[in-house]
Amino acid sequence: MNDSAQPEAAATPALSISGVSHSYGTRRALADVSFDVPPASFTALLGLNGAGKSTLFSLITRLFGIQAGHIGIFGRDIGQAPGEALRLMGVVFQPRTLDLDLSVAQNLLYHAALHGIGRRDARARSDEVLARIGLADRAGSKVRDLSGGQMRRLEIARALLHRPRLLLLDEATVGLDVKARADILGHVRQLVAAQGISVLWATHLFDEIISDDNLVVLHQGRVLACGAAAEVLARAGAHDINSAFMRLTGLQSGSLAP
Repeated sequence: MNDSAQPEAAATPALSISGVSHSYGTRRALADVSFDVPPASFTALLGLNGAGKSTLFSLITRLFGIQAGHIGIFGRDIGQAPGEALRLMGVVFQPRTLDLDLSVAQNLLYHAALHGIGRRDARARSDEVLARIGLADRAGSKVRDLSGGQMRRLEIARALLHRPRLLLLDEATVGLDVKARADILGHVRQLVAAQGISVLWATHLFDEIISDDNLVVLHQGRVLACGAAAEVLARAGAHDINSAFMRLTGLQSGSLAP
C-alpha cells in the first residue's frame, strides 16, 4: 500500500453498516442494524441460523436492494457507487460454487476472466493466491478430488484474485471437521496479519471467536452488542463467548440446537 492510501485506511472503516433494515413482506429480517468493520481487522458476526447474517451479506453484495439505511465500503456508498465499492470486496458464500470438473487453476482463470483480468496476469495472480492459501501443489488437481477444507481454501483464493481490501465469509466452515475448521480460520487470520485485509466472518459457532477479535452479536435481526470481543464479554459480565451470548439474548443453553 502506498503512503497516500494510509490516512484513508486509518480513518475510514473497511465496512460501515448504518441503520440498515430489511423485510420479506411482513417479516422483519433486519432492524436498524449498525456497526463498522475496522481496517485490517478480523470481525466476527455471531448469530444463530435465522439471525439475519445471510440477509445482511446479500445486501452488502447487492444481491438484494437496500430498503433502508446505508452501506459503505472504504467510504464508497454501495448504492451510489456500486462498481467502485464492490471492486474492493471479495466474498465467500456458504453454498459452494466451484466447477468440480475443472482443475483448481482453471477455476481461478475462469473467475479472473469474469473480472476482466488478462490471462498472463491471471496466471501470476493464481499462483500468488494459491501459495498464500497453501494450495500451490494442487493447481492441476480437479476440484472434485479436493477435501472439503481444500475446496473452501480454493474459494478464498478465488475471492482474493482481484486483490480486494475487504473479505466477507458467510459460515465458511459449515460441514467441515474440527481440524479443517481450524485450518481455514488460521489461513484467514494470517491474511489479516500479513496482508492487512479486513475480514467480516459470519458464524454461529462460539469457538471460532477469540478475545482479540472484533465482535458483532446479531440476534433476531438486531445488533445486541459490538466492539472488541474482550470488551463485549466484560460488559456482559461473562467469562466466555457462549455465556456472553446467552446473557445478551436471554436464551438458555438447552434452547440451542446441537
